Amino acid sequence: MGFSKFAVFGVGRYGATIAKRLSEKGAQVFAFDISEERIENVKEDVAFAVALDSTDAKVLSAQNITEMDAAVVAIGENFEATVLTSVHLLDLGVKRVIARASGNHQKLILEKIGVKEILTPEDEVAFVVREKLLNPSILSFLQLPDDYEIAEIKPPKGAINRTIEDIDFRNKYQLTLVTMKREYDIRKKGQYHIEQHVIGVPNSDTVIEPRDTLVIFGTAKHVQRFIDLNEI
Repeated sequence: MGFSKFAVFGVGRYGATIAKRLSEKGAQVFAFDISEERIENVKEDVAFAVALDSTDAKVLSAQNITEMDAAVVAIGENFEATVLTSVHLLDLGVKRVIARASGNHQKLILEKIGVKEILTPEDEVAFVVREKLLNPSILSFLQLPDDYEIAEIKPPKGAINRTIEDIDFRNKYQLTLVTMKREYDIRKKGQYHIEQHVIGVPNSDTVIEPRDTLVIFGTAKHVQRFIDLNEI
């Protein structure tokens, strides 16, 4: 399922929870923190845990970080360390760098240095973070009782340019397509802007486009199965 090797920088309460949840899902997790005590607290739950200063580029480059499928920067108490660590990871060529921001100001700074995936306070539930990390197709989701969820997903390759009727969410995948969001290029004052609008209740002959977002209801297992079977 998804990726298998993750580096988590900063294993305070938030980072440690993410590291543990990823490990529970079978991912190989490498935990790093400047605090020996915090490393001691997580070392039994992850594949590898070491105390180091991730703001030091030389120290970081010695850790084979480029082998990771993704790196999560969850250093909560020191935003400068978050920025420096993220810059070093991007410079090293790590495939996915996901960093934590508190508020729009920090989010803007992280975007400016090239971080494309940012965890905001709304993502503070580690369960949500874990699902998004393990499956980049899932943009967001609302966890419901009995393992059900409403998930917003990018359409997998095998679903693009097909009709809702052809995909047959309900019978083939035991899912309900609640609605779709579609991106439109809108021209305003001589400039193009991208706007996303909800289609409403899609018709059976609605064709799924590459930039659409599907909002589907079902169990986590069936959502994952739909993505896996159509990601070809």
